[in-house]
Amino acid sequence: QVQLVESGGGLVQPGGSLRLSCVASGGIFRWYTMGWYRQAPGKQRELVARISSGGNTNYADSVKGRFTISRDDAKNTVDLQMSSLKPEDTAVYYCNARNLLNGDQYWGQGTQVTVSA
Repeated sequence: QVQLVESGGGLVQPGGSLRLSCVASGGIFRWYTMGWYRQAPGKQRELVARISSGGNTNYADSVKGRFTISRDDAKNTVDLQMSSLKPEDTAVYYCNARNLLNGDQYWGQGTQVTVSA
């Protein structure tokens, strides 16, 4: 059982930056593809970015060039650096861990990001 705890959300003005962090425990971190998802009110949860155990990254088109995902296997953390934030980035952001070998998947509790003037 993997536990994920996110931090770093908050209120930021358009054009600002935030860094989200997720700490994992209870599993072998390097076995997992790690991702950040978000869900805005009335919308489905969507992938924002993910990073494989080998460091390969994928981003949603809407965040390419603005967001950067990174992982530190020594610290069991995955971060999402968000820049040039827009009001449409407002959502609850969730950390996700997925074991590609057995399909196990885990979610954090979510952290709110609000982009508003």
